[in-house]
Amino acid sequence: MEDTYERSISGEITKDDALKLVNSNPFDLFNVANQLREEIVGEEVTFVVNRNIDITDQCLIKCGFCSFRDSIGYNMTTEEILRDIREAVNVGATEICLFGGVTPEMTVEYYCNLISTIKTNYNIDIHGLSPVEVFHAAKTSELTIKESLKALKESGLDTMTGASAEILVDSVRAKICPNKVSTAEWVNVIKEAHKMGIPTTSTIMYGTVETWEDRINHLLILRDIQRETHGFTELVPMTFLNQNNILGMQLKGSSGLDDLKVHAIARIILGKDIPNIQASWIKLGIRMAQLALCCGANDLGGTMMEDKISIAAGASYGEHLPREEMFKVITAIDRMPVERNTLYQRV
Repeated sequence: MEDTYERSISGEITKDDALKLVNSNPFDLFNVANQLREEIVGEEVTFVVNRNIDITDQCLIKCGFCSFRDSIGYNMTTEEILRDIREAVNVGATEICLFGGVTPEMTVEYYCNLISTIKTNYNIDIHGLSPVEVFHAAKTSELTIKESLKALKESGLDTMTGASAEILVDSVRAKICPNKVSTAEWVNVIKEAHKMGIPTTSTIMYGTVETWEDRINHLLILRDIQRETHGFTELVPMTFLNQNNILGMQLKGSSGLDDLKVHAIARIILGKDIPNIQASWIKLGIRMAQLALCCGANDLGGTMMEDKISIAAGASYGEHLPREEMFKVITAIDRMPVERNTLYQRV
């Protein structure tokens, strides 16, 4: 394992290395990942005070793992969105996570108008839209990806989400999200955003039909992109939640052990390239998130205030973890809580 540690620090972990690691003693894997976390980011555990805003549950994509789309049937007005942002600002939020949908109405012009209105009213970071939303908004608007991203940035979009990645293997995507963007299309939008000066998160959604090799290939794609663009701020592993969706009728999702192994192998593969690995408390639960923080992760995500998508899919750990609770969760495992903004700058 010492050799693995050295190769990870130097960025030389290969797919074969990673496959051997996930099949090795899991406690050895966790130990190496935790050592790397200590070396790369130290004892701090970061979090951001934010709010999720899901503009609509309308979407034409209809992914097999989605429990949220068309579950209620709503479209938020600009006034309702501004009201939710005001509530977030009043409790000290520095970030709004803005999620849309794929519908004919959600054009580049729509998003630009909304973003500029938010920025006119509030000084808050807008972390919004995913590659699939940008791709389809550009298509509907008859604009190129580059033109669309330029307009969104000029309107005030600060950072983009790395959602809609799921597993970046087209044979897997054909089974779980056949109407979504392809791997190449996702990568293209992300790279164009980074070139435009729009940082993004990166994600992996695991626990459906993919293999460990697929997961590792996905992480290696993210590492390659980061080495080219340096535009990713973090990796957010997201475990598949199997309630109220088509895939959940056939699949149970990942085990707790797999949850920890994904966070650990991500730390080992991504190393210093993407130093921030998030443990999503809303998907994992508080206790499992604490364990993930001892297996390579160093970030606890956001306070959220709400997460309609995870709740619809069966997350039962709440929708809001206030700043004070974040401190308690982190100090309970003898780590140092640090509030950050979207770009991992101290607040």
